[in-house]
Amino acid sequence: MTNPRSRGRIRDAGSQENEILSPDLLSVDQITDLLAADPNGVQQKLEEFLKFKNLQTCLKEAILLDYYVSGFLWAKGMEFSVIQYSKFMTLLDTLLHNLKTLHMSLEDSIKWLGEVMAEIGPSHLGKNEEWSIFDVTQANAIIDYLKISLFQHYKLYEFLFYSTREEIVIGTEQVVEVAKAADSPFPDPLEEGISFDIYSTFIMPPPTSVTELKSLDQEQGPEENQPETDASDMDPLVGFTIEDIRSVLSQVTDDVLISIQTEINEKLQIQEEAFNARIEKLKKA
Repeated sequence: MTNPRSRGRIRDAGSQENEILSPDLLSVDQITDLLAADPNGVQQKLEEFLKFKNLQTCLKEAILLDYYVSGFLWAKGMEFSVIQYSKFMTLLDTLLHNLKTLHMSLEDSIKWLGEVMAEIGPSHLGKNEEWSIFDVTQANAIIDYLKISLFQHYKLYEFLFYSTREEIVIGTEQVVEVAKAADSPFPDPLEEGISFDIYSTFIMPPPTSVTELKSLDQEQGPEENQPETDASDMDPLVGFTIEDIRSVLSQVTDDVLISIQTEINEKLQIQEEAFNARIEKLKKA
């Protein structure tokens, strides 16, 4: 596979003016802002600088942001200079670019890294010292870091860029129970935290339904219903003598008998008139 030269250009023998790992991923001002921030601030600033806008819904962007944040925090522990930060972050970005766009295999990525580190690593005989960005210790540390970060999980990054994933919409249903409206037999809410006695005496409307009346009777208890019970148990004939009762019964009986006798007489008279009319018809016939 052909090694990429567009994102990480390597100096040719006859063209030393070509820049290595150009263009830079982050500017000097951006790196300065990142150095002054804590880990959470680094994540927020890289999210802004790299224009990740769908972190809450896009797993791919979240993984890539973690890749860059982890790399910068590791470099911060190495106490790099600003130019070293710039080249290291560009190196991380170029490795992902080669994997994503050129489908570079793990073997080719390791070879490409060796060529780049030979150019920006420690100076040696016949090499321009201006191109030496990292010393031997730093170069070895960078290679070790890439082994345990990108190269160790290379298959996962290939899956991230090459495999299509279904978008799963996750939803939840919530049932909200609405409180019933204030209506009988439930009282209206208390106003301004007043006591129930004042509310029931001056504010609560009087009950009108049968249900409310029954509930009030139950609340009043057996003591208030005692007079009615006593009144129903009293003998209605108390205070009357036997003669009074006989006279009342006699009067009632006479009235009933007279009305019955009158009704019978009226019916007999009607029947008598009907028979007389029939007899007259028979005589004429």
